Amino acid sequence: MSDGRSISYVAAFVEAVKLEMASDPTVFIAGEDVGAHGGVFHTFDGVQAEFGERRAVDTPISEQAIIGLGIGAAVTGLRPIVDLMFMDFTLVAADQIANQAAKLKYMFGGDAKLPLTITTTGGAGLSAAAQHSQSLEALFCHIPGIKVVYPSNAYDVKGLMASSVREDNPTLFVLHKRMLGQKGMVPEERYEVQLGVANVAREGEDVTVVSWGKTANDCRIAADELAAEGISCELIDLRTLSPLDIDTVVQSVRKTNRVVVAHEAVRFGGFGAEVAAQIQEYAFDYLDAPVGRVAAPYSPVPFTPALEQHYVPDPARIATGIREAMARPLLST
Repeated sequence: MSDGRSISYVAAFVEAVKLEMASDPTVFIAGEDVGAHGGVFHTFDGVQAEFGERRAVDTPISEQAIIGLGIGAAVTGLRPIVDLMFMDFTLVAADQIANQAAKLKYMFGGDAKLPLTITTTGGAGLSAAAQHSQSLEALFCHIPGIKVVYPSNAYDVKGLMASSVREDNPTLFVLHKRMLGQKGMVPEERYEVQLGVANVAREGEDVTVVSWGKTANDCRIAADELAAEGISCELIDLRTLSPLDIDTVVQSVRKTNRVVVAHEAVRFGGFGAEVAAQIQEYAFDYLDAPVGRVAAPYSPVPFTPALEQHYVPDPARIATGIREAMARPLLST
């Protein structure tokens, strides 16, 4: 495999979609404005021009219908990629996703395949307000039968998308809106990043920092700042939330003995709570302090840029959370 060239997060996504469509005639895309317009965030630029209207289908504004179309197509032998624009809109199609897509294989005794990839964009930072800025990944991790993917860089976007389209079960693939232009090194050829395998993005000795999506990049900035203070952070980028690679996390915690979980979603009931719970189940004897969490407050996402900036965890807040974890006294033994 070549070393690649520098392309954007969104370009890596488009490239993955085109490569999967070129290699498999059963792959098609459907969603609002995905055809001639190429998607509201240009996530499907040029797809309709290359593959035609029958494989790049513009749909009516009906999220339930879009997911229903995808479910029907998938269960009858196609590999649809259906787009919901904003993660907030998954709630409009929640019945189709949670009660149909997630359960059909189980209800058919394992005989049904459902190779359905649902793509969407999550996260705040564009002043898109409370109904277009949410991070709802924890909701779908709670539903058995759906895999949840949230890449932090262009390389993982392309490889994880290839794996998602080839997966025979429903997958929710989340892109972060603020990262679409972020560039990274990406090979030209097709490759896969395995679902359910976390990435040790940076090795360290003092504290394990677990994250995903855009926040994983903010953790890297925080780790650089803390390195100058003598704090060595090991960064775990989960990449896939469901299935969760808890083994990689636990292996790291056994080495560092302290851990902080950081994410953009609301702290209360967030996916970080599940990570923290599993750490105490599988690595409690290795912990020198309680698991720390850095996340958004229990509030809708503000529209005002100044408030939104305060709402979203940034590298400074993550660094503060890590310092606090390092300062906590040792757990009694």
